Amino acid sequence: MLREQGGETSGDRNVSRVIVIGAGIGGLTAAALLAHRGYQVLVLDQALVPGGCASTFKRQGFTFDVGATQVAGLEPGGIHHRIFSELEIELPAATPCDPACAVYLPGETTPISVWRDPQKWQAERERQFPGSEPFWQLLADLFKYSWAFQMRDPVLPPRNLWDLWQLTKAVRPDTLMTLPHTFSTVGDALRGYGLGDNQRLRTFLDLQLKLYSQVNAEETALLYAATALGVSQEPHGLFHLQGSMQVLSDRLVSALERVYPEGGTAAQRGKLLMRHTVEKIHTQAGKTTGVTIRNQKTGESWIEPTDRVVANVTVQNLIQLLDEDAPKGYQRRVDKLPPSSGAFVVYLGVDRAAIPANCPPHLQFLYDYEGAIGENNSLFVSVSHPGDGRAPDGKATVIASSFTDSSIWWQCDDYEALKQKYSQEAIARLGQFFNLNETIICQEAATPRTFQHFTARDQGAVGGLGQRVPTFGPFGFANRTPIKDLWLVGDSTHPGEGTAGVSYSALTVVRQIEAE
Repeated sequence: MLREQGGETSGDRNVSRVIVIGAGIGGLTAAALLAHRGYQVLVLDQALVPGGCASTFKRQGFTFDVGATQVAGLEPGGIHHRIFSELEIELPAATPCDPACAVYLPGETTPISVWRDPQKWQAERERQFPGSEPFWQLLADLFKYSWAFQMRDPVLPPRNLWDLWQLTKAVRPDTLMTLPHTFSTVGDALRGYGLGDNQRLRTFLDLQLKLYSQVNAEETALLYAATALGVSQEPHGLFHLQGSMQVLSDRLVSALERVYPEGGTAAQRGKLLMRHTVEKIHTQAGKTTGVTIRNQKTGESWIEPTDRVVANVTVQNLIQLLDEDAPKGYQRRVDKLPPSSGAFVVYLGVDRAAIPANCPPHLQFLYDYEGAIGENNSLFVSVSHPGDGRAPDGKATVIASSFTDSSIWWQCDDYEALKQKYSQEAIARLGQFFNLNETIICQEAATPRTFQHFTARDQGAVGGLGQRVPTFGPFGFANRTPIKDLWLVGDSTHPGEGTAGVSYSALTVVRQIEAE
């Protein structure tokens, strides 16, 4: 079947072949690296365009980033820089986000600006949160030790001797400085420094950590938080891509489908098939044997044999793909996970006059201390720059997202009415900062049901697993699954969400496959 569509057939056993399920950034990164290192790779995705939650859509001349709106890891030595250098493709043009975010707390008109310059950020937090500097210095020290450890490419959590050896090689004496904090949360650290009742500081941390770890300060693992909160500052930073987030997946696809000289001829090692759904992963005696593929255009289905599968899906989706073949202990662990976060997002194309002067590219608003972070009580907002490729001249895009309980979008009596209610509430909130009177040109909205439809992520989940102590780093889900030659890549695994995180998990999987 695949031979007719230009792919390899199951009879081509003279080359190592891998099937990758999902063309998100994690799957595309793994696939492009494997192809570059000599493997035959077939990538399958049910969507119309690659990129997953880092893809885009267009309306009336505006380009909207679907989910992710900023990128880490473009700096020299960063994960995207490392991977793009190996693949010999050019990094996309980008500008540093400075501030990385401007956070507005309830009733306040001056934001807390997360500056890229470390000294400027230190002065900002000393002004905003007097007496908290020892807490921030702890985070800075833990980030320094953890980042140095991470850059030595440990495998977490280890699942065989090779993984353990990679972990051991990454450990240095300074790594041991993090061990006393392995089981601590940010909430524990705040109490340890007498800051447990500091409402402004805790609220700021809740808002920022919800973006990066999916849970609040009380629950977020301290070591994870140190990295998530520290990566915004030089020499690292968050970046705004020129054009759109789609440029990342487009360049990875070009690397995947590159033609290589082999045996005096030219051959393509990688292939991407969109609108092809993987319905089941088959196993026998605890080993991967193949996948069932359905062509959405023709309705045709078939079982494609393969020796190796990389699944760029959520861990919940992985259980569904394995069906009755899922190991019982693994399934029980997944079943016990707290519900994942959902998102409600409103996408606005507006006249540039709607945007205040000197508006930061990313903002966060909390409207009421008594309400939860989410359900339109808080909004994370991304604003396009003039000339960044997202809007026509004199226009801009405004993307505002809020966490939401996914279940309400399936249980509601009138889905469209609920969607309209959330849209009106979000736009009313945005109108407190932006001039939206008669400046809105186009408007779209997305709910967890939208994300499930377009990304196939279970319940339309965004952002991966909550980075609580039982699910982060050494205690999280490994890239190696209990099924031999089946790997999990993406934001369900270490080191977590974001294009940088899933790219690191992809690199880990590629190293594991090569080691075998």
